[in-house]
Amino acid sequence: MQERKAKLCRLLRNADLDAMGLPNRVTRWRHVKAGTFPAPVQIGANSIGWYEDEIEEWLASRPRRTYGAPPETA
Repeated sequence: MQERKAKLCRLLRNADLDAMGLPNRVTRWRHVKAGTFPAPVQIGANSIGWYEDEIEEWLASRPRRTYGAPPETA
């Protein structure tokens, strides 16, 4: 398990991730299980959250999609 730095970081809940336009809950859990999305942390007996900085890093790592003209072939 990864150790966290002693810096305060905001925790995001499912509703926050939904508001950010991220994949829905079921898709998020599939990605967590596959290791392609940050794992949540246990906040309480029945609540979880994600570290905001981990979500921001995940978003920054996503590939950009370009819709320019296709490259010319020789």
